Amino acid sequence: MRKFYVLLGFVLMQINGNANTSINTEPQDTFPVPVNIKNQLFYLQRTTNTNTVVYALNINEKGVLDESTPVRVFWIRYPEGGMQKDLNFIQKAFAYGTISKKNKDGTFTIQLVAYKKKEFILKKSALDNTYKLYTLINNKESEIKRIFIKIDPGGTLFNPNIAYVEMKGKEASNNKPIMERFKP
Repeated sequence: MRKFYVLLGFVLMQINGNANTSINTEPQDTFPVPVNIKNQLFYLQRTTNTNTVVYALNINEKGVLDESTPVRVFWIRYPEGGMQKDLNFIQKAFAYGTISKKNKDGTFTIQLVAYKKKEFILKKSALDNTYKLYTLINNKESEIKRIFIKIDPGGTLFNPNIAYVEMKGKEASNNKPIMERFKP
């Protein structure tokens, strides 16, 4: 829908003779959004390409959460036709994998291996009794839906030059959209 409004704005500028006016589109606004992914919790994208990392509930064939590994992480390779692919060992261990710990209250503490400072809590929502992943966004408990990482030139494979991390979600108390950007 955003692409439609960008295109509409461009057409209107052409009609009004303002074709030299530029439209500032954030890179993340041009990336594909994963749809129809069963048990998706959130997704992660970065400026290097449109390949997307999906974090989903790890549900077994009986429909029960796998408590030893409650979050399944995999790629959607958009340049390869949108195929799903598992992370390799290095990606799992150093970049996009998760660490999980079951808490006494039945929730799970989840951390991303590349950024352990930010904790996520996997728990059932009071609204619909389904598992959701929560974290603090702008100091408010929020259901995480998307993480976008803007990577600037320079840096290395294991130490990229990160301009910012953008987290988007919904406030747990009222379902309002919420967003925060920070430099890790």
